[in-house]
Amino acid sequence: MEYKKIKGYEIRPGADLRGLDLGGYNLAMANLRGANLAGVYLGGVNLAMADLRGANLENVDLRSACLHGTNLRGANLENASLKRASLKGLFTEGADFRRANLKGANFENATGMEELILTGAIIDDGEGNEYELL
Repeated sequence: MEYKKIKGYEIRPGADLRGLDLGGYNLAMANLRGANLAGVYLGGVNLAMADLRGANLENVDLRSACLHGTNLRGANLENASLKRASLKGLFTEGADFRRANLKGANFENATGMEELILTGAIIDDGEGNEYELL
């Protein structure tokens, strides 16, 4: 996929940021509630304490991203890559992680895990074994 750089786009609630390259950006505490980030490259981004409630993050690349304390309640992360992402203290109630790649992701102290949609998500056990959740 070819990505566009962020120049000329607004980071705000409900923003349409599809197809952008935001890799490595510092978006800590950004308010992106209900934003459309489908297919956005967010590798290595800092989204600590950001508000992504109800955001569309389908097919995003969040490899090695920092989402400490980020609010993902009701967000769509279907087919997202969260490999090696740090998700400590994440708020996840009702988030959709169907078919997401969660290998090496750290969910320490995350809340709402019992309400996640994880059908088809890929996880690992830290010892090289991968599992697809049913």
